Amino acid sequence: MANILKAEFFNRDVLELAPDLIGKILVRKFDDGRKLRLKITETEAYRGEEDKACHAFKGKTQRTEVMYMEAGTIYVYLIYGMYYMLNFVASKEDIPQAVLIRAAGDYNGPGKLTKALKIDKNFNKQNIITCPNLWIEDDLKEAKYKTSTRIGIDYAGEFWANKQWRWILEE
Repeated sequence: MANILKAEFFNRDVLELAPDLIGKILVRKFDDGRKLRLKITETEAYRGEEDKACHAFKGKTQRTEVMYMEAGTIYVYLIYGMYYMLNFVASKEDIPQAVLIRAAGDYNGPGKLTKALKIDKNFNKQNIITCPNLWIEDDLKEAKYKTSTRIGIDYAGEFWANKQWRWILEE
């Protein structure tokens, strides 16, 4: 656990954080002590109240208050009543930004990933820096990636749907 990412890593703009998470190692420690290490292969950025695809677009609510918390806070929410989404808050407190972890290891899709890692709402509002069962390590290798548009946000309008705010590992 020598290369666990520190709070400073997350305390910056989401458009810097999201690509820098590509290639990092997401580690899940299960209740039985077993650890699963997965290389992060895809991320998406959601950038504040101005971003019509961001949950915080309509401001601070009970659901979105976690996005206004300190950098590194874990944001987990349920979609379609069945899939949990794993996000990490970026930037400074009261600036609602978050990175969605879309894929890691062989788990392509944020719902498949959280299912494999047994991530649920109990992780919401914990901090990735102090969480004993989930953390991110730096493998100290530079990752190459490509960019693309975010997935499933057509409702936000063409301007926001066409932002190249998704990063995908190139191997």
